[in-house]
Amino acid sequence: MLKIIVLIKQVPDIERVRFDVETGRIDRSSAPAEINPFDLNALEAAVQIKEKVGGFITALSMGPMQALSSLRDAMARGADDAILLEDRRFAGADTLATSNTLAAAIRKIGPYDIILCGEKTVDGDTGQVGAEVAQLLEIPHVYYVSRIVNVSGNSITVVSETEDASYVLETGFPVLVSVTRDVNKPRLPTLKSKMKAMKSEVKIWHAEDLSGFLDLDKAGYAGSPTWVHKVVVQREKTRQVRIYRQVEDGIQELMRLLESKGLI
Repeated sequence: MLKIIVLIKQVPDIERVRFDVETGRIDRSSAPAEINPFDLNALEAAVQIKEKVGGFITALSMGPMQALSSLRDAMARGADDAILLEDRRFAGADTLATSNTLAAAIRKIGPYDIILCGEKTVDGDTGQVGAEVAQLLEIPHVYYVSRIVNVSGNSITVVSETEDASYVLETGFPVLVSVTRDVNKPRLPTLKSKMKAMKSEVKIWHAEDLSGFLDLDKAGYAGSPTWVHKVVVQREKTRQVRIYRQVEDGIQELMRLLESKGLI
């Protein structure tokens, strides 16, 4: 039975969230929270592997207490266990500090075969955490996986898509696999699985629970070598319309505009 860990992040619904132009920050209270869409593909991939060769899936997330809802959603979708890393000392983390904390938790979880994650998160779009976690754990990783060809008890074969080509790659365990949205179509949880997940326990680990696995100087804001100086939200430009009642006037104005742009 394979031991699979899926990295989950709770993000705001990016289609509905508002941005504070003055502060350059996301107003996370303006939209409901959900599992990062790419992570849903990673979770579905884990469930499909479990259905094929057997396995135990642990969903792992770092965030505030409200992230419990996303972890319960992950359990409703097929995760067997869920762990939330919650502590004020984890707050303000950049991708490296986040990866340090996640890697420490994975070490505590113990032996594993596959770590699955989404290609990126819709609220950060860096695509760095998966590779950084693999580097910290000193295991191989495969990115931009669009198809899982085969999984056995000791190896996985995948298709990795890059700008230049598609590669068929095979690797043994342990390994981290980062998937794209093309890898599958996540199934919706059933009402029965949702009800069961509501009653299931989600483990909550604080900084003290990672003692011996995590150097707190490398976690949270204190352990972040990078920070956001400023976020600029591009204002949406609306179409400018001019109405001419005489066709000749409109044509003359259009010609002047094209000439001013150097187009004619």
